[in-house]
Amino acid sequence: MTQSAAQPAVDVIEATELRLVEEPPPQLSTEHRAARDRVWDELATANPALFDGPVVACTSLSQPNPREVVLGWARVSYRNFALRRVPGAAALPSLFVDVLQPTDDGSLLVARMSTATAHPGRWHLPGGSVEHPDPGATLDTAGLRHNAARELLEELGIDTAPDDLTLWALTRGDHGNIGVHFAAPPQPAAVLTDRFTAVVSAAAAVDQTPELDRISFVHTPADLKALTGPHADYLEPLVDRYARILR
Repeated sequence: MTQSAAQPAVDVIEATELRLVEEPPPQLSTEHRAARDRVWDELATANPALFDGPVVACTSLSQPNPREVVLGWARVSYRNFALRRVPGAAALPSLFVDVLQPTDDGSLLVARMSTATAHPGRWHLPGGSVEHPDPGATLDTAGLRHNAARELLEELGIDTAPDDLTLWALTRGDHGNIGVHFAAPPQPAAVLTDRFTAVVSAAAAVDQTPELDRISFVHTPADLKALTGPHADYLEPLVDRYARILR
């Protein structure tokens, strides 16, 4: 496990195997449950983009060997994360997937979240939180690949087969949130730009705001400094690792 010097709070875990084990979420006291619901209602009133849908939270992380990670996960809804604002309450970290989409010239696509999201203006890799499967169904790496491929199609209009996505790294960052990062096959920057423009135009045609409002291409962490606004905590460490692998 390595850490970026620029952002020491983010662990980059260079694993090639991932195993997911479902675990029950912790039981909340009556007081913490009521406080969570009160905070969630306040947040949802301030930001109507928030949606209390099904989502996966992380319950544990272990590394039996340097190349394998075992993730415990639980079925919750988005209001679980409001517990972070409740003193004394234990809020489970979130689990999200995203995609490193390279171009033919070795740059990486990064994207800015729109006002229709929970983090407007933040730069990150295309992706999102993981929804938990139907009752009785299991969650595995193949399911995460499908989730990542769906996000890539919805946000950027890029139709990549899930099996073409390669597990590239995991990160543990803000609030202990776990990111599972996949790498996609390279594509021309012009094609990626055209697909994204088509997604934005399609949303505008039906008077909707897309999830992403801008994309850019970066080669090194230094390129990120030109992108104004907040950055996802994992972004610089992953861009740095990607640039070092290319060298």
